Amino acid sequence: MSSRAVVAGSANLDRIEAPVTLKAYLMCAFSAFGGIFFGYDSGYISGVMGMPYFIRQIEGSDATSLSGLSKGLITSVLSLGTFIGALAAGDFADSAGRRTTILWSCGIFLVGVVFQVVSAGLSLLLIGRVVAGLGVGGVSAILILYMSEIAPRKVRGAIVSGYQFFITVGLLLASAIDYATQNRNDSGSYRIPIAIQTVWALVLAGGLSCLPESPRFYVRRGELERAADALSRLRGQDITSDYIKYELAEIVANHEHEITLLPGGGYWSTWRICVRGSLKDGSSNLRRTILGTSLQMFSQWTGVNFVFYFGTTLGQNFKDLGTIQDPFLISLITTLVNVFSTPISFWTIEKFGRRPLFLWGAVGMAICQFTVAIIGTIAHSAVSLSVMIAFICIFIFFFASTWGPGSWVLIGEIFPLPMRARGVALSTASNWLWNFVIGLITPYMVDKDKANLGAKVFYIWGGLCAVAVVYTWALVPETKGLTLEQVDKMLEETTPRTSAKWSPRNTYAAEMGFIDAQGPKRPNEGSNDYGDEKRSRDEQVDAEGSSKTSFLRVL
Repeated sequence: MSSRAVVAGSANLDRIEAPVTLKAYLMCAFSAFGGIFFGYDSGYISGVMGMPYFIRQIEGSDATSLSGLSKGLITSVLSLGTFIGALAAGDFADSAGRRTTILWSCGIFLVGVVFQVVSAGLSLLLIGRVVAGLGVGGVSAILILYMSEIAPRKVRGAIVSGYQFFITVGLLLASAIDYATQNRNDSGSYRIPIAIQTVWALVLAGGLSCLPESPRFYVRRGELERAADALSRLRGQDITSDYIKYELAEIVANHEHEITLLPGGGYWSTWRICVRGSLKDGSSNLRRTILGTSLQMFSQWTGVNFVFYFGTTLGQNFKDLGTIQDPFLISLITTLVNVFSTPISFWTIEKFGRRPLFLWGAVGMAICQFTVAIIGTIAHSAVSLSVMIAFICIFIFFFASTWGPGSWVLIGEIFPLPMRARGVALSTASNWLWNFVIGLITPYMVDKDKANLGAKVFYIWGGLCAVAVVYTWALVPETKGLTLEQVDKMLEETTPRTSAKWSPRNTYAAEMGFIDAQGPKRPNEGSNDYGDEKRSRDEQVDAEGSSKTSFLRVL
């Protein structure tokens, strides 16, 4: 679809984005509700696997616990589905749109929930979790992309951190509902927690139906009129506002700059661009893809999902030694810490930046993990286990206020528009891949009839958190307060270790010639009204991200 809009930009860095209004903030913030999918689906299964009725349903009438294989499969197959769903969603997001992809993912998720609810054995339950995982994967990948593209730069970190907050809310709701149904001696004990997930899908789909598509998606397709309309709704500004013109011009100018650097080609070239460039070039697509995927990998390597996936079954050890008698209560306590710690990041991620949060978060988590491992190895008493619980809660605090939200924020910021959907999809798929691996191998690491590492497993998580400290220092850039387009420029001109000192000197619109010598005229001067200006374009960018020619600007 050809564009019929002129883009006239500004060289003024303060004029390329409208002031944040409450309406605009709330519209962007609602999208974060989708995090509840991730959190609830990750959290409820821990409690269900400890329910006596469910155990007998899966293992037989005489069983008192699930086998390591059953626990590993039930936990990990969701992540297998989400891995595939996240990758596939990257394609659909570029062709059908960000919002449309999320809506379809909600529908697929609902089908998976139905399979799980009607299951009375392991086979159909696993099929349902794989199908639901396809939907969760699509939502988790594209929702981050959508939020990053529509959020104002000054509050983007806080808004995307809201996604992690809703993950923690989902975990809390899962723990509370598991706690309420655990003693039912019928299928309702596990079917009720599963069925409640339908509410989250319906609320998210209903709300997103009322929100606009990402304006950057329309720019990618060359539909500038629709991009301007979406942007005006998101910013709470009239479509003729200079703010809308200038921000749109900045997005278009950056996109044109990026596509001039890309080779032509078919479908597979749109994936190959994710690995173009040199490892030595900090702004290369390859480096960005490695950063995004490794960031999500380290987020899983912290061991946080070990606590939430296996918190209830791990709690049996605390029960045996007389600390907390109800293992479900331990899961609820850790989840409450998670929920109340995450909102701290709404302020800190914009006040101190992304890089300091990653650095000090990794330090804090490493200290806590090693402390738990040492105490659990040398002492075996109720007091020592209480101290271990306390340090596990402190570890969760560090994760929830730093790496938890920060890893989602950064992957939405570091990719250029032509590859952003696929870059975020690959990064999210990395999260789910390692989620799958950890969920599958953990029972073999801690079960008494397997490796039986017990508290020693925390040495592994602590060591990985220590590696994350070095990783952050060497590779994680600072993106606070920058537009997505300015992040591109920052990565080209600086290194991760000096990125915090970088500040933009010019706009992309000025560099790409989107302004005239006198500066852009106001919308109502003469015939230069935004909706009536003369405009043309040689080419449009196709749905796969390749371009045939460049935008022409008539100013």
